[in-house]
Amino acid sequence: MAGISTRSRPIPWNELERIASTAEAAEADAICGRVPKFIVEPSTAEQVAAVLRWANENSVALAARGNGTKPGWGAAPRELDVVVSMRKMNRVIEHAWGDMTTTVEPGCTVADLQRTLAEHGQRLAVEPLFGGHATIGGIVAANDNGPSRVRFGSLRDLIIGVTLALPDGTLARSGGKVVKNVAGYDLPKLATGSLGTLGIITQAIFRLHPLPQTERTLTFQFETIAAANQAALALLDSVLTFTGLQLRSSGPSLCTLDVRFEGIENAVEDQARRAGRMVGNLLPAEAGQWQSSTALWDESPGSICRFSVLPSEIAPFLDRAQSLAEPLAVRTRAVVQAVGVGLLRLDGPTDALLRTIRELRQLAAVRHGSVVVLHASGELRSQLDPWGEVGTALGTMRRMKQQFDPKGILNPGRFVGGI
Repeated sequence: MAGISTRSRPIPWNELERIASTAEAAEADAICGRVPKFIVEPSTAEQVAAVLRWANENSVALAARGNGTKPGWGAAPRELDVVVSMRKMNRVIEHAWGDMTTTVEPGCTVADLQRTLAEHGQRLAVEPLFGGHATIGGIVAANDNGPSRVRFGSLRDLIIGVTLALPDGTLARSGGKVVKNVAGYDLPKLATGSLGTLGIITQAIFRLHPLPQTERTLTFQFETIAAANQAALALLDSVLTFTGLQLRSSGPSLCTLDVRFEGIENAVEDQARRAGRMVGNLLPAEAGQWQSSTALWDESPGSICRFSVLPSEIAPFLDRAQSLAEPLAVRTRAVVQAVGVGLLRLDGPTDALLRTIRELRQLAAVRHGSVVVLHASGELRSQLDPWGEVGTALGTMRRMKQQFDPKGILNPGRFVGGI
């Protein structure tokens, strides 16, 4: 897709400074390696809209940022002049605990939101990466979910309303506190996973769930990934109501399966006993299982991919990854939610990583899946499209981008297919 239009006159930066607080950017403000010229920090939705209107009129490329936990996701933008920091827009606007909904600004961290909701015994049922620092706007833009997805659905299921600032300066609203269908664009679902390429989220509304009375996690050990995958499929096909089910693997043998139950104490203990009888190979209790996805980022360097396959294809995919990686001296670690969405860390020489990822993409495509590179060295990124093949949806996505952002000022080139 074409980038922003050629500028015909100097950019009036003084006008931006009159809209909201503005400062020169630094190397630490880079997005996918590209350093912006300025950081602007609006305090209201109206200021965000005014910034976008100004940028659109002056063909200025910009991107939104929360706490900057995912600055390397996606492709490097073709141009980047301004980063719109949402740090000042961090309020929980409303917690309608009787309706089990909340309205929140994009710069609010997930941790702060959960603390507020817990005062009335409720929660937003997501466990994103870097949950202590990730912001609401960031997790929606990246569609960053977590283990609870297996029970409560993804962010697209939990978000019921959104306000987007569009490049023409419009504040577009869709959805609301009551869950119902709406006419026109389903903005909450469009915004989720769009990586800020259609508009900037200024407010989001979510459905909530009660905090459980108690929870218990069981971890089972298996000698092969295939055996763990079969146990996960059996649990998925059972009547047990778990709120987390994930596989963890760090090589060709010794794979673990975590299952979490929540609710009232008697029911949790009953389900835990039934799961133990069904699966076997129970390990002693440990802590931190549900943060193991974030732990993949603890070491550097390395390449981290997010892959998606059918639940029944988890073991074949990971087995193939291991068989490709081992002869090339590439080490693998994986954390996979049993619904078929997982993270795969690869450590090794760049040429070996490149070959491994390309072959895994071919394997996933045959199985109607995908492999997206979330974290990689600059050398690897220069030789590899982080998104891979998009498929037949690309035409529709480009038309949507043209409808919302005809000049292409929002994250130009960062999304799939160069959108």
